[in-house]
Amino acid sequence: MKKIPSFTIDHIRLVRGIFVSRKDELNGGVITTFDVRMKEPNREPALGQGALHTIEHLAATYLRNEPSWKDKIIYWGPMGCLTGNYLLMKGDLTPQDILPLMQETFRFIATYEGEIPGATAKDCGNYLLQDLPMARWEAKKYLEEVLLQMTDANMKYPE
Repeated sequence: MKKIPSFTIDHIRLVRGIFVSRKDELNGGVITTFDVRMKEPNREPALGQGALHTIEHLAATYLRNEPSWKDKIIYWGPMGCLTGNYLLMKGDLTPQDILPLMQETFRFIATYEGEIPGATAKDCGNYLLQDLPMARWEAKKYLEEVLLQMTDANMKYPE
């Protein structure tokens, strides 16, 4: 079988950041898939499952309610390797285009207090797997160390 594009990225040299994973044409438009990488693969501990699940609930809720961007959001979800998330959006977009949105999303998560949206047995298939304190900690770390310090290296896959 042919290796899929996401498995051709050099994960040994990949740093934290926001990367364009792929762009697909659909019905005359473009869908941009972003790799929102919160951890350096194979070099630092992966995100805890509860924290990542909480980040998923909070980010998806925030993004689908953000007035300027909500109509462009298709999907937000965790990577199987637990080092980040995928964000699919309508439009031919770049990491620079969505950097302010990601800063606000992670600021929202880092300061969130209250009940986690959708974290009930009726609303979620694994509602007990949540960790708000660690989600807040990881979001703050990513915001301060990466999103507020972005360089080209954090927005372009290693060659």
